[in-house]
Amino acid sequence: MESRLRVQGHPIQPMLVTFPFGLFVSAAVFDLADVAGGPAFLGEVGYWTAVAALVTAGLATVAGLVDLWDVRIGRANRTAVTFNLVNAVMAALFLLTCLIRAHAPQRGATGGQLATELVALAVGAVGVGLGARLIQQSDRGRAAEPAGWETFDGVPGATVEIARPRPF
Repeated sequence: MESRLRVQGHPIQPMLVTFPFGLFVSAAVFDLADVAGGPAFLGEVGYWTAVAALVTAGLATVAGLVDLWDVRIGRANRTAVTFNLVNAVMAALFLLTCLIRAHAPQRGATGGQLATELVALAVGAVGVGLGARLIQQSDRGRAAEPAGWETFDGVPGATVEIARPRPF
């Protein structure tokens, strides 16, 4: 899968996906500590961490949709669509818990909300596997990139580019 949004030739979307997933995991850990009897502020931190994860998930979704636009019909397309749907389900489950907690005075999680977050993380783990499969599919047939200091030879500076789609 060739990405249209790149930094220094590397696709942006795989970089962006790591932020919401890491923040969702962190939110669940804070909520677990809150539900297990930790200080009440941990529930508040878990809530705001989940909100930050939802914002970054929105950015990753936009980048994913831009990349999805040019994917050829076939195996990579099915994997990319499934990957985006799985990530959307994970974000939707966290959004549900955030909306429920938004009007609570302390915004701490309940046991049921924590269980929903853990289910969302399990769904997200499937998304991580699909993302790894997408990267493997896009790397097939490419020459290996240099791994040493020669990687930096000829790099004029940081660039962000939006590539034109290649004709089919």
